[in-house]
Amino acid sequence: MRARRSSRSSPRSSLRENLESILWAAALALLIRTFIVAPFKIPSGSMRPTLLEGDRILVNKFLYRFREPQHGEVIVFRFPENPKRPFIKRLIAVGGDRVEIRGGRVVINGRPAGSAVVQETTYYNQGEFGQAQHAVEVPEGMYYVLGDNSSSSHDSRFWGFVPQRLLIGKAVCIFWPPKRIRALQ
Repeated sequence: MRARRSSRSSPRSSLRENLESILWAAALALLIRTFIVAPFKIPSGSMRPTLLEGDRILVNKFLYRFREPQHGEVIVFRFPENPKRPFIKRLIAVGGDRVEIRGGRVVINGRPAGSAVVQETTYYNQGEFGQAQHAVEVPEGMYYVLGDNSSSSHDSRFWGFVPQRLLIGKAVCIFWPPKRIRALQ
């Protein structure tokens, strides 16, 4: 005669099953955060009014594996002077573009940048790469970025270009605080 097995699982197998589930969830979360999407916190007012201090955003790290960044997108990258620090700015010009700040407006390749590229704000001539009456040519494989709050932004006007290899991804939405939840254009 065969012994009957209990239909209830032992506490030890339940514990093992729970631990395996937790490990798989942690591995999946790590994989998603490393390669697909990551959260970032906005530390300063350099992107006001688009992003405020303390906003938390999601960054699509996957998108730029399939297409090039576009003019006007809000991007996250590692700061060229200290690659351990992530920065967030608006992409103004890409390799091959000539960019200039003329009369408070951004001019790309001799034409005023439209509202799809820059915010309706005054951009100030500051720094070595943002001097008045001086167009800057963006080298291939590089990006020129500006903060939306021009008077308070440490950006390409001061330190130059962002190499493509330092690009992290595109900012896609604000997810915190709840009253500011929205997609970024």
